[in-house]
Amino acid sequence: MALPTPWQTATVTDIRAETRTAKTFRLELADPRRHLAGQHYVVRLTAPDGYRAQRSYSVASAPDDRAIELTVELLPGGEVSGFLHEIVEVGDELEVRGPIGGFFAWDGESPILGVAGGSGVVPLMSMLRHSRAQGHPDLVRLVVSVRTPADLYYAGEITGPETTIVHTRQAPAGSHRPAGRLSADDLKPVLDADREIYVCGSPGFCDGATTLLLDLGVDTHRIRVERFGPTR
Repeated sequence: MALPTPWQTATVTDIRAETRTAKTFRLELADPRRHLAGQHYVVRLTAPDGYRAQRSYSVASAPDDRAIELTVELLPGGEVSGFLHEIVEVGDELEVRGPIGGFFAWDGESPILGVAGGSGVVPLMSMLRHSRAQGHPDLVRLVVSVRTPADLYYAGEITGPETTIVHTRQAPAGSHRPAGRLSADDLKPVLDADREIYVCGSPGFCDGATTLLLDLGVDTHRIRVERFGPTR
């Protein structure tokens, strides 16, 4: 059995807003470790009285990036997300452990389809960035479901023929697709027989997307699911 990765110090070198409720934190690790696209890190906070809180956050940056980027959604009452959003500044240090996870990790070689709901795009963004950095953008197809254009993470990068954006509540002006939930028609054009499928989002989104894929004839063994939620 592999030993757990040790805790280490990470320095915050950049913070940028993705949406009204999400920020990306760029961290320089004291002991850099190469991650696989789809893996995550644990962030641990320790109060002066010794109380600790920790949460896992998927890595959004590509494996070849020496730093790691964690995109954190501010959750109501979230101890860790609230501290990161409201207290942490560039130059601060955080305690982290990782990379962690194997089931949802991508090898960077096989063609895949990513299906994301909201914040579930974070690990899939690592995969998209990795494929582009390797010069093989065709390896990753990405379908992202968001409520409105303002809710899309990484809006400047989720563009081009390998990406599809589905707006569920408000579509942008001039959109050929009206606002509405992810449907079979959104998935059919990107379903290739040789692609494994990575589904990530809230439990409800993942269940709905998986049902659509199965109804379209996708074998269950081709589908990997990562559910995000407040307790993650």
